Amino acid sequence: MTSVMPSSDELESQVTLRTAVARFEELRARETFADPGDDEDIEGVVGGGPPALSRAEALELLALGEVIARKARYGRQLSVRTARRAGASWTQIGLALGTSKQTAWETHSRWIDQQAGDHGTIGHEGFDAADTARARALAGAPDQDSVDSGGQDPA
Repeated sequence: MTSVMPSSDELESQVTLRTAVARFEELRARETFADPGDDEDIEGVVGGGPPALSRAEALELLALGEVIARKARYGRQLSVRTARRAGASWTQIGLALGTSKQTAWETHSRWIDQQAGDHGTIGHEGFDAADTARARALAGAPDQDSVDSGGQDPA
């Protein structure tokens, strides 16, 4: 990465999830096993580990963590949409996400609203009016047990 650390917003547009995770894991491993320097001994071992992260690398690690979280949240909602297309109920989706069906539905509905709001903004494709209507029809209501369209995206 560059010597001037980009923000998480800038970094998000520059790296894929796979690239972000690989770099995050590299920095996290170095951070975990770094020579503690003046810190107390770690498990009785002094020195011999990789060098501690620089300030830029520590900030990069933080930014990468945020980028990964953002990309994972977006990917989660795409997977929710796929599950709905496949006929999954909100109860099943909530169970898969470790939450209630209401919370799963509300989170997905907010994501749809965000996609509609992002349409046409720089750096975001978002949903146009037709995409938004299809997404809302597919999402249905939290008490809807399955998608009525035979597992296909309505419209």
